[in-house]
Amino acid sequence: MKALSDPNRVKMMKMLQNRPLCVCEIKEALGIAQSTTSKHLKILEDAGLVRSFKDGLWVNYSLSDGSDSPFAANMIGNLKHWLDNEPEIQELNEMLPGIDRNDIVGKE
Repeated sequence: MKALSDPNRVKMMKMLQNRPLCVCEIKEALGIAQSTTSKHLKILEDAGLVRSFKDGLWVNYSLSDGSDSPFAANMIGNLKHWLDNEPEIQELNEMLPGIDRNDIVGKE
């Protein structure tokens, strides 16, 4: 529960329901510093709510399957149905398709 006590971490969880994201995509969507984004993701990962995996030079984050903790699995399952009608969550979900890591780092 403590891992989800911060609104930005809840937003991150809702964003990760859509697709795996890297730190730069999450920071771009939320408008927070890279270091803050990384700290939030570490807390969520330590709680068993998200997982990270390498894809070349990128480290991607996705929702955990909850297999390491029944509590985490329950929270992930419940969160999938919560807050979808909240304006901030709807705005993030609408913004996500337009956020691309290659644009953020200046690659084509």
